[in-house]
Amino acid sequence: MNSLERVSLILQHKEADHVPVYPLINSISRIYTGIDYAKWSQDTDLCAESIIRATDDLGVDVICSLVDLSVEAADFGQPVEYPENEAARPVHGSRVIKSIEEYKNVEPINPRKTSRMSEHIRLCDLLMKARGREKPVIAFVFGPLGIVSMMRGQQEMFMDILDDPDSVHIALEAVTQTLMEYCTALMETGVHAIMFDTLYASQSIMSKQMWDALEGPYMERLANHIHNNGTMVMVHNCGTGIYFDVQMKRMRPQAISFLHVPDDCTSYADTKEKYGDQTTLIGYISPSFVMTASDHEVEDECKKEIDTMKKDGGFILATGCEYPANASAENARVMIRTAQTYGRY
Repeated sequence: MNSLERVSLILQHKEADHVPVYPLINSISRIYTGIDYAKWSQDTDLCAESIIRATDDLGVDVICSLVDLSVEAADFGQPVEYPENEAARPVHGSRVIKSIEEYKNVEPINPRKTSRMSEHIRLCDLLMKARGREKPVIAFVFGPLGIVSMMRGQQEMFMDILDDPDSVHIALEAVTQTLMEYCTALMETGVHAIMFDTLYASQSIMSKQMWDALEGPYMERLANHIHNNGTMVMVHNCGTGIYFDVQMKRMRPQAISFLHVPDDCTSYADTKEKYGDQTTLIGYISPSFVMTASDHEVEDECKKEIDTMKKDGGFILATGCEYPANASAENARVMIRTAQTYGRY
């Protein structure tokens, strides 16, 4: 059974040969080509080669195209810096939206002709052509509210939401129109799913009602577009108290990648009981734990999570957010080995 067959069964809430395993090893893949983070983020061919080499060497069951969260905002004009050993990020103090009046200046753009989104489309195409017949390939897209916050700054955007939410919605609409075309282009590469990072849909940032009113309608449009084209929708959110319920209502995702227990659950076991037959659960090993834990500690944690989640399928063992960018790959190997042995059905 190859990875594509294994994950397909699990997504149907059936039992495969073993629990699929999916550490988000994206940025550490750069060690396989000997390049720094800045080069990995900006050279699509080397990025693809790095991810493919890491996938083959480690034997992960899923390929995700996550590069960094600045991809979309950069194409709207947001200045971005590229550190050698950290993810690309907006230049602090140099936001493209400088005042509440400037949200109206954000207009839809063609992602096929921009510098970063067009290269991300090409990255997905390279990954699909290289391994798409054996591994599920998931395109990673930042949600509209996250993109706008990159262009304005999180604190400033929150104040604007309170003072004049209609202005913020102008930018959200322009970004969503762009993402509709972006997702179309990504689906044309044949990717098996599109995973949205809904950064703000958790108790750690804003209320459930606020998220649902602000980003919910735009996510629903995007998800419907993807579903209607026969591609799977997935969600990633590593916030505390993630809002499973409203996101499932809005997006009907086939899988949710998470780190913390949802706001309406009391434990991970409760999460499995409440949502395990409605969506596939991806998680939930802490990246900070992986950074410092021994191999025995990682193995024990994997076993604990497998025991909690594996029954009747619907679970992929994974880190709850990206595998630490500057960590050793050895604990990823431990995760994979444990899933393949202890995680057998």
